[in-house]
Amino acid sequence: MAKYTGPTNKLFRNYGVKDLSNRKLTSSMRQNASGQHGAVRKKLSEYAIHLNEKQKIRLTYLVSEKQFAKYYSEAARRKGVTGTILLQILESRLDNVLFRAGFGITRKQTRQIVNHGHVRVNDKKVDIPSYIVKAGDVITVKSRSSEFLKGVTEMIDMACAPAWMTIDKEALKITFDRIPEREELDPDFKEQLVIEYYSK
Repeated sequence: MAKYTGPTNKLFRNYGVKDLSNRKLTSSMRQNASGQHGAVRKKLSEYAIHLNEKQKIRLTYLVSEKQFAKYYSEAARRKGVTGTILLQILESRLDNVLFRAGFGITRKQTRQIVNHGHVRVNDKKVDIPSYIVKAGDVITVKSRSSEFLKGVTEMIDMACAPAWMTIDKEALKITFDRIPEREELDPDFKEQLVIEYYSK
């Protein structure tokens, strides 16, 4: 599948994903699809319901079709609840961990931070946003890049910090303590529909 280069706001609206990079749009964004007839209520087929949920989760974490299918295969291979494991894998991506910790306003921004080599995991440079962080990993920012991120991290609300990681705001350090439990993740996701989509 080719990379989508069109308006992301329209794409996100079609699947109910809020674009956090535009605060004004997010607060006033209509929840219906884009286009002249987007507000018209249509009865979706069973396949469309499954597809929409898969696209919603995929676009939330900004992964490609190929990556998402790979994550699903990995989740299905492991022991446990496949849907929960899938979400845990997505949450463990390095770009998402930085986003959850408040090191960027959006996942797009944290992905760029990783791509540009500003981040280290266990004192080793990692510039791959899809890198899977493991329990106990320590994520830091290069000393020469700390000033670059100071402005962004000033907005970190420690009260909203995820329970599964420890954030040192002054040192720009994140300790990924554990894998999050399902009840700690987005309750709006219906991952069972994704399982049904791939099982057909």
